[in-house]
Amino acid sequence: MQGGSRRLYSLITLMWLPSTLCYIEDDGQYLMLHRNKKEKDIHEGYWTGVGGKSLAGESPHDCVKREVLEETGLVLANPKLRGVLTFPGFSDTQDWLVFLYTATEFSGELISECPEGELAWVPIANLDDLSIRKGDKVFLSWLKEYAFFTARFDYQGQKMLSYQLQEAVKA
Repeated sequence: MQGGSRRLYSLITLMWLPSTLCYIEDDGQYLMLHRNKKEKDIHEGYWTGVGGKSLAGESPHDCVKREVLEETGLVLANPKLRGVLTFPGFSDTQDWLVFLYTATEFSGELISECPEGELAWVPIANLDDLSIRKGDKVFLSWLKEYAFFTARFDYQGQKMLSYQLQEAVKA
């Protein structure tokens, strides 16, 4: 990466933390991650999809494939970008910019020990039984209704204050 490009990336990440989140679906179930292993995890105790922070110079598509492989052992064949989400005020140091993906095509074997927490296939109909952030429940419901959407989720610390669906394309 050129020096100027690296500086620009550093400036962008001071404002926004680019990351990905993927809900892998198989036979009416999502692969969910119970965030219960990583010390000082902002998501500790919650169930989420799989994903993480982008590396310098990495596209969202490359990031989601890398994160899924690292955390699950699965190789995504054709992840679909379903949403772009902003989370101003989510952490003390940065606002989050999340590229939301779904995937149904993958290969490989699920690893037995994920460094982030416990992996489990959960029937989509049973997601309400899990400890999932309020904002996540909102955009998970939109995955059923929209092919693509953008949204803003306003937080103060760990508390969601409001959300706004800003653009949506019906499925």
